[in-house]
Amino acid sequence: MATRDVVVVGASAGGVEALRMLVGGLPADFPGTLLVVLHIPAIGGSALPTILARTGPLPVRHAREGDRLEPGHILVAPPDQHLIVYDGAVTLSRGPKENGHRPAVDVLFRSAAKVLGPRVVSVVLSGALDDGAAGTVAVKLRGGLAVCQDPADALHASMPASAMQAAEVDHVVPAAQLAGLLTRLVTEEVPDDPGAVSALMEIEAAMANLDEEALNAAERPGRPAGYSCPDCHGTLFEITEGGLVRFRCRVGHAWSLASLVAQQSSSVEGALWLALRTLEEKAALTRRLGRRAAEKGHQLAGEAFDREATEVLAAATTLRDLIDALTERDPYGAVETEVAGEREA
Repeated sequence: MATRDVVVVGASAGGVEALRMLVGGLPADFPGTLLVVLHIPAIGGSALPTILARTGPLPVRHAREGDRLEPGHILVAPPDQHLIVYDGAVTLSRGPKENGHRPAVDVLFRSAAKVLGPRVVSVVLSGALDDGAAGTVAVKLRGGLAVCQDPADALHASMPASAMQAAEVDHVVPAAQLAGLLTRLVTEEVPDDPGAVSALMEIEAAMANLDEEALNAAERPGRPAGYSCPDCHGTLFEITEGGLVRFRCRVGHAWSLASLVAQQSSSVEGALWLALRTLEEKAALTRRLGRRAAEKGHQLAGEAFDREATEVLAAATTLRDLIDALTERDPYGAVETEVAGEREA
């Protein structure tokens, strides 16, 4: 029989510390493959493989196209590329972003669940918002095990807490205990046949890998949601999988509820700054017209221009106050509070 020999790990803000604890505690003869996605900027390099290689005995490097899943090896998603599992190996893709990220945790988790079923153990570490929740649902639907860092132990609780809310997680432990737990879990035997893959999982995995047939299909998964995609402004389709509601647009960008709200808030702020700039430019130009009118002896016209400039600056002040109020809000607190309330209940 097969074993749970592939561990997929997702982390974001505060996740490097947890990753170091995990990797540092793994034995040199660890019998599984570790695949890691950390949210990182698209531009520039990543020192994560070097950092992790210094903490433990296992070899760590950025994944390359066609790398095989070898026991005792750790592959890290490179910047601006999704890490996707297929047929005992990995591929890299610049497919549509999920929750604004590439690489994205959900893409790795979903692709591994699709291909390997119960052989997968997913691990969600510290991070903001809820990337990894949909991937955890996919892993559980395919018979895999789900592990989360204890939110109380995480520097940012939202990612593990959201995964716990979205699916029935099998283990919740502090980062210091992850290595021992995984070393035990990867030896567990599982059925060789994981069963059929849902049509939804098939098409979403294909879209992440820029499959033309999936991307050009006439029908989109889900139903029109009435919202637009923050990335491309196309129509979003609402998808429900394992009780979790999320969204995907025609070209493949995917969003969770929390990530969609956060990105829309960012778009609103950008629009407000644009409006503020326009108002201030208008006020400056109107003042200039007023001065020119006064210099030419057109006193009434000059005063009218000055009044208009004053009104425009008053509107600009209102916008500044609104921007200040928006940026003072904690974009992640609502998610953490809601999930914490669910746990306490």
